[in-house]
Amino acid sequence: MYNFLPIAYFENKFIPFAEAKISIATHALHYGTGALGGLRGIPNPQDPRQILLFRLDRHCQRLSTSAKFLHYDCSAEKIQATIIDFIRKNQPTNSFYIRPFVYTADLGIAPRLHNIEKDFFVYGIELGEYSSPEGVSCRFSSWYRQSDVSFPLRGKISGGYITSSLAKTEAVESGFDEAIMMNSQGKVSEASGMNIFIVRNGEMFTPGFDQDILEGITRDSVITIARNLGIKVTERPIDKSELIISDEVFLCGTAAKVTPVNRIENFELPTNRPITNKLREKFTAVTENRDLKYQDWVFSVPLD
Repeated sequence: MYNFLPIAYFENKFIPFAEAKISIATHALHYGTGALGGLRGIPNPQDPRQILLFRLDRHCQRLSTSAKFLHYDCSAEKIQATIIDFIRKNQPTNSFYIRPFVYTADLGIAPRLHNIEKDFFVYGIELGEYSSPEGVSCRFSSWYRQSDVSFPLRGKISGGYITSSLAKTEAVESGFDEAIMMNSQGKVSEASGMNIFIVRNGEMFTPGFDQDILEGITRDSVITIARNLGIKVTERPIDKSELIISDEVFLCGTAAKVTPVNRIENFELPTNRPITNKLREKFTAVTENRDLKYQDWVFSVPLD
Protein backbone atom coordinates (compact mmCIF):
# COMPACT_ATOMS: atom_id res chain seq x y z
CA MET A 1 0.00 0.00 0.00
CA TYR A 2 1.46 3.33 -1.06
CA ASN A 3 1.49 6.47 1.07
CA PHE A 4 0.69 9.21 -1.44
CA LEU A 5 1.79 12.77 -0.82
CA PRO A 6 -1.30 14.84 0.07
CA ILE A 7 -1.13 17.42 -2.73
CA ALA A 8 -1.09 16.79 -6.49
CA TYR A 9 -0.73 19.10 -9.48
CA PHE A 10 -3.66 18.45 -11.81
CA GLU A 11 -5.33 20.48 -14.57
CA ASN A 12 -3.06 23.48 -13.95
CA LYS A 13 -3.60 23.75 -10.20
CA PHE A 14 -2.61 22.17 -6.90
CA ILE A 15 -5.40 20.17 -5.28
CA PRO A 16 -5.69 17.34 -2.73
CA PHE A 17 -4.42 14.11 -4.24
CA ALA A 18 -7.74 12.37 -3.55
CA GLU A 19 -9.53 14.90 -5.77
CA ALA A 20 -7.21 14.47 -8.79
CA LYS A 21 -9.30 12.21 -11.00
CA ILE A 22 -9.67 11.56 -14.72
CA SER A 23 -12.61 10.23 -16.71
CA ILE A 24 -12.86 6.58 -17.75
CA ALA A 25 -13.07 7.93 -21.32
CA THR A 26 -9.68 9.64 -21.16
CA HIS A 27 -7.83 9.02 -24.43
CA ALA A 28 -4.48 8.12 -22.84
CA LEU A 29 -6.08 5.45 -20.68
CA HIS A 30 -7.20 3.57 -23.79
CA TYR A 31 -4.19 4.00 -26.06
CA GLY A 32 -1.16 4.40 -23.80
CA THR A 33 -0.59 7.87 -25.23
CA GLY A 34 1.20 9.29 -22.24
CA ALA A 35 4.80 9.82 -21.21
CA LEU A 36 6.12 9.50 -17.70
CA GLY A 37 8.97 10.75 -15.66
CA GLY A 38 10.21 9.66 -12.27
CA LEU A 39 12.72 11.01 -9.79
CA ARG A 40 13.53 10.57 -6.14
CA GLY A 41 13.48 13.20 -3.47
CA ILE A 42 15.18 12.79 -0.11
CA PRO A 43 15.48 15.02 2.96
CA ASN A 44 19.03 16.31 3.17
CA PRO A 45 20.78 14.17 5.84
CA GLN A 46 22.64 17.32 6.95
CA ASP A 47 19.54 19.54 6.94
CA PRO A 48 16.10 17.85 6.79
CA ARG A 49 14.45 21.17 5.91
CA GLN A 50 16.00 20.81 2.48
CA ILE A 51 14.87 18.28 -0.13
CA LEU A 52 17.51 16.92 -2.48
CA LEU A 53 16.62 16.00 -6.06
CA PHE A 54 19.06 14.05 -8.21
CA ARG A 55 19.66 15.48 -11.69
CA LEU A 56 16.38 17.36 -11.76
CA ASP A 57 17.28 19.18 -14.98
CA ARG A 58 17.95 15.94 -16.88
CA HIS A 59 14.70 14.37 -15.69
CA CYS A 60 12.69 17.41 -16.75
CA GLN A 61 14.42 17.59 -20.12
CA ARG A 62 13.78 13.90 -20.80
CA LEU A 63 10.07 14.23 -20.03
CA SER A 64 9.85 17.33 -22.24
CA THR A 65 11.54 15.38 -25.03
CA SER A 66 9.20 12.42 -24.49
CA ALA A 67 6.22 14.78 -24.79
CA LYS A 68 7.31 15.64 -28.33
CA PHE A 69 6.34 12.13 -29.42
CA LEU A 70 2.80 13.03 -28.32
CA HIS A 71 2.94 16.27 -30.33
CA TYR A 72 2.88 18.15 -27.03
CA ASP A 73 5.05 21.16 -26.28
CA CYS A 74 5.67 20.89 -22.54
CA SER A 75 8.85 22.73 -21.65
CA ALA A 76 11.47 21.44 -19.25
CA GLU A 77 11.29 24.80 -17.47
CA LYS A 78 7.55 24.38 -16.80
CA ILE A 79 8.04 20.83 -15.55
CA GLN A 80 10.88 21.86 -13.22
CA ALA A 81 9.03 24.85 -11.77
CA THR A 82 5.95 22.69 -11.14
CA ILE A 83 7.97 20.00 -9.38
CA ILE A 84 9.63 22.56 -7.11
CA ASP A 85 6.24 24.06 -6.18
CA PHE A 86 4.84 20.54 -5.69
CA ILE A 87 7.56 19.76 -3.13
CA ARG A 88 7.07 23.00 -1.22
CA LYS A 89 3.32 22.45 -0.98
CA ASN A 90 3.71 18.84 0.25
CA GLN A 91 6.51 19.50 2.77
CA PRO A 92 7.70 15.85 2.68
CA THR A 93 9.61 14.46 5.66
CA ASN A 94 10.55 11.02 4.26
CA SER A 95 12.17 9.77 1.07
CA PHE A 96 9.71 9.91 -1.81
CA TYR A 97 9.24 9.36 -5.52
CA ILE A 98 7.81 11.99 -7.89
CA ARG A 99 5.77 10.96 -10.91
CA PRO A 100 5.30 13.72 -13.50
CA PHE A 101 3.13 12.62 -16.43
CA VAL A 102 2.08 14.12 -19.77
CA TYR A 103 -0.85 12.62 -21.64
CA THR A 104 -3.65 13.02 -24.17
CA ALA A 105 -6.46 14.30 -21.98
CA ASP A 106 -9.39 14.43 -24.42
CA LEU A 107 -12.36 12.12 -24.08
CA GLY A 108 -12.53 10.14 -27.29
CA ILE A 109 -12.00 6.87 -29.12
CA ALA A 110 -9.92 7.73 -32.19
CA PRO A 111 -6.22 6.77 -31.85
CA ARG A 112 -4.47 9.96 -32.86
CA LEU A 113 -2.12 12.68 -31.61
CA HIS A 114 -3.34 15.62 -33.73
CA ASN A 115 -6.26 17.86 -32.79
CA ILE A 116 -6.46 16.45 -29.29
CA GLU A 117 -6.02 18.06 -25.89
CA LYS A 118 -2.89 17.29 -23.85
CA ASP A 119 -2.24 17.85 -20.17
CA PHE A 120 0.34 17.39 -17.43
CA PHE A 121 0.09 16.24 -13.80
CA VAL A 122 2.41 15.48 -10.89
CA TYR A 123 1.92 13.31 -7.82
CA GLY A 124 4.22 11.58 -5.35
CA ILE A 125 4.52 8.60 -3.04
CA GLU A 126 6.74 7.83 -0.09
CA LEU A 127 9.35 5.31 -1.23
CA GLY A 128 12.20 3.57 0.54
CA GLU A 129 14.08 0.69 -1.06
CA TYR A 130 12.54 -0.42 -4.37
CA SER A 131 14.78 -3.48 -4.72
CA SER A 132 16.61 -5.44 -2.05
CA PRO A 133 20.03 -3.86 -1.39
CA GLU A 134 21.28 -7.41 -0.77
CA GLY A 135 20.66 -8.26 -4.41
CA VAL A 136 18.02 -9.79 -6.65
CA SER A 137 17.47 -12.94 -8.69
CA CYS A 138 16.67 -12.65 -12.39
CA ARG A 139 15.31 -14.78 -15.20
CA PHE A 140 15.38 -14.24 -18.94
CA SER A 141 11.97 -13.08 -20.02
CA SER A 142 10.03 -14.73 -22.81
CA TRP A 143 8.93 -11.20 -23.76
CA TYR A 144 11.30 -9.25 -26.01
CA ARG A 145 12.10 -5.58 -25.66
CA GLN A 146 10.35 -3.46 -28.29
CA SER A 147 12.35 -2.30 -31.28
CA ASP A 148 12.87 1.35 -32.08
CA VAL A 149 11.65 0.74 -35.64
CA SER A 150 8.12 0.27 -34.29
CA PHE A 151 8.14 2.08 -30.94
CA PRO A 152 9.74 5.41 -29.88
CA LEU A 153 12.22 4.06 -27.34
CA ARG A 154 13.89 7.44 -26.87
CA GLY A 155 10.81 8.46 -24.90
CA LYS A 156 9.33 7.01 -21.70
CA ILE A 157 5.99 6.31 -23.37
CA SER A 158 3.43 4.80 -21.03
CA GLY A 159 2.05 2.30 -23.57
CA GLY A 160 5.42 0.57 -23.80
CA TYR A 161 5.28 -0.53 -20.19
CA ILE A 162 2.91 -3.38 -20.99
CA THR A 163 6.01 -5.35 -22.01
CA SER A 164 7.80 -4.46 -18.78
CA SER A 165 4.70 -5.45 -16.79
CA LEU A 166 4.39 -8.81 -18.54
CA ALA A 167 8.09 -9.51 -18.01
CA LYS A 168 8.05 -8.50 -14.33
CA THR A 169 4.98 -10.59 -13.49
CA GLU A 170 6.35 -13.58 -15.39
CA ALA A 171 9.56 -13.34 -13.36
CA VAL A 172 7.87 -12.98 -9.97
CA GLU A 173 5.30 -15.70 -10.60
CA SER A 174 8.09 -18.11 -11.56
CA GLY A 175 10.08 -17.44 -8.37
CA PHE A 176 12.42 -14.61 -9.39
CA ASP A 177 12.64 -10.95 -8.42
CA GLU A 178 13.28 -9.39 -11.79
CA ALA A 179 13.26 -10.03 -15.55
CA ILE A 180 15.99 -9.52 -18.12
CA MET A 181 14.69 -8.77 -21.59
CA MET A 182 16.48 -9.50 -24.82
CA ASN A 183 16.07 -7.40 -27.95
CA SER A 184 14.86 -8.63 -31.32
CA GLN A 185 18.44 -9.55 -32.27
CA GLY A 186 18.77 -11.87 -29.27
CA LYS A 187 21.13 -9.58 -27.35
CA VAL A 188 20.68 -8.42 -23.76
CA SER A 189 18.68 -5.18 -23.61
CA GLU A 190 17.56 -4.26 -20.09
CA ALA A 191 15.51 -5.34 -17.08
CA SER A 192 11.81 -4.59 -16.71
CA GLY A 193 12.47 -1.03 -15.62
CA MET A 194 16.24 -0.78 -15.17
CA ASN A 195 19.42 -0.71 -17.22
CA ILE A 196 21.97 -3.49 -16.81
CA PHE A 197 25.77 -3.63 -16.40
CA ILE A 198 28.24 -6.48 -16.22
CA VAL A 199 31.80 -6.59 -14.88
CA ARG A 200 34.50 -8.81 -16.35
CA ASN A 201 38.17 -8.69 -15.41
CA GLY A 202 37.79 -5.31 -13.74
CA GLU A 203 36.05 -3.67 -16.70
CA MET A 204 32.39 -2.68 -17.06
CA PHE A 205 30.18 -3.34 -20.06
CA THR A 206 26.63 -2.29 -20.80
CA PRO A 207 24.33 -2.42 -23.84
CA GLY A 208 24.46 0.73 -25.94
CA PHE A 209 21.58 2.76 -27.30
CA ASP A 210 21.56 0.60 -30.44
CA GLN A 211 20.36 -2.32 -28.28
CA ASP A 212 16.86 -0.86 -27.78
CA ILE A 213 17.46 0.37 -24.25
CA LEU A 214 16.02 3.34 -22.41
CA GLU A 215 18.40 6.29 -22.20
CA GLY A 216 18.62 5.98 -18.44
CA ILE A 217 19.71 8.96 -16.36
CA THR A 218 21.01 6.71 -13.58
CA ARG A 219 22.81 4.67 -16.26
CA ASP A 220 24.53 7.81 -17.55
CA SER A 221 25.45 8.79 -13.99
CA VAL A 222 26.94 5.37 -13.21
CA ILE A 223 29.05 5.46 -16.38
CA THR A 224 30.38 8.91 -15.53
CA ILE A 225 31.15 7.99 -11.91
CA ALA A 226 32.86 4.74 -12.93
CA ARG A 227 35.09 6.44 -15.50
CA ASN A 228 36.02 9.11 -12.96
CA LEU A 229 37.04 6.29 -10.62
CA GLY A 230 39.35 4.93 -13.31
CA ILE A 231 37.11 2.01 -14.29
CA LYS A 232 36.93 1.31 -18.01
CA VAL A 233 33.36 1.28 -19.32
CA THR A 234 32.41 0.02 -22.78
CA GLU A 235 28.99 0.22 -24.39
CA ARG A 236 28.48 -2.77 -26.67
CA PRO A 237 26.18 -5.75 -27.36
CA ILE A 238 26.08 -8.39 -24.61
CA ASP A 239 25.19 -12.02 -25.17
CA LYS A 240 23.04 -14.09 -22.87
CA SER A 241 25.91 -16.48 -22.17
CA GLU A 242 28.27 -13.62 -21.28
CA LEU A 243 25.84 -12.37 -18.67
CA ILE A 244 25.90 -15.74 -16.91
CA ILE A 245 29.70 -15.95 -16.70
CA SER A 246 30.29 -12.35 -15.59
CA ASP A 247 32.18 -11.52 -12.41
CA GLU A 248 29.47 -9.04 -11.38
CA VAL A 249 26.07 -8.01 -12.70
CA PHE A 250 24.01 -5.09 -11.45
CA LEU A 251 20.89 -3.16 -12.40
CA CYS A 252 20.37 0.56 -12.08
CA GLY A 253 17.50 3.02 -12.26
CA THR A 254 15.87 5.89 -10.42
CA ALA A 255 13.83 3.65 -8.14
CA ALA A 256 16.31 0.76 -7.90
CA LYS A 257 19.43 2.95 -7.66
CA VAL A 258 22.32 0.41 -7.96
CA THR A 259 21.09 -3.13 -7.28
CA PRO A 260 23.37 -6.20 -7.45
CA VAL A 261 22.21 -9.39 -9.16
CA ASN A 262 22.81 -12.56 -7.12
CA ARG A 263 21.46 -15.19 -9.51
CA ILE A 264 20.40 -15.50 -13.14
CA GLU A 265 18.13 -18.45 -13.84
CA ASN A 266 19.90 -21.37 -12.05
CA PHE A 267 23.36 -19.76 -12.21
CA GLU A 268 24.70 -18.25 -8.98
CA LEU A 269 26.89 -15.17 -9.44
CA PRO A 270 29.97 -14.37 -7.31
CA THR A 271 29.22 -12.73 -3.97
CA ASN A 272 32.46 -10.73 -4.12
CA ARG A 273 31.37 -7.55 -5.93
CA PRO A 274 34.05 -4.88 -5.42
CA ILE A 275 33.07 -2.64 -8.34
CA THR A 276 29.32 -2.84 -7.71
CA ASN A 277 29.83 -2.06 -4.04
CA LYS A 278 32.14 0.84 -4.79
CA LEU A 279 29.62 2.32 -7.23
CA ARG A 280 26.73 1.84 -4.80
CA GLU A 281 28.61 3.69 -2.05
CA LYS A 282 29.68 6.49 -4.35
CA PHE A 283 26.22 6.85 -5.89
CA THR A 284 24.64 7.13 -2.42
CA ALA A 285 27.17 9.77 -1.42
CA VAL A 286 26.44 11.73 -4.59
CA THR A 287 22.65 11.67 -4.18
CA GLU A 288 23.01 12.75 -0.54
CA ASN A 289 25.17 15.69 -1.67
CA ARG A 290 28.21 14.42 0.22
CA ASP A 291 30.54 14.50 -2.79
CA LEU A 292 31.79 17.92 -3.88
CA LYS A 293 32.70 16.65 -7.34
CA TYR A 294 29.06 16.04 -8.26
CA GLN A 295 27.26 18.84 -6.43
CA ASP A 296 25.95 20.24 -9.70
CA TRP A 297 23.91 17.01 -10.07
CA VAL A 298 21.97 17.68 -6.87
CA PHE A 299 19.22 20.29 -6.72
CA SER A 300 18.16 21.51 -3.29
CA VAL A 301 14.63 22.70 -2.51
CA PRO A 302 14.32 24.56 0.83
CA LEU A 303 11.06 23.87 2.64
CA ASP A 304 10.99 27.06 4.73
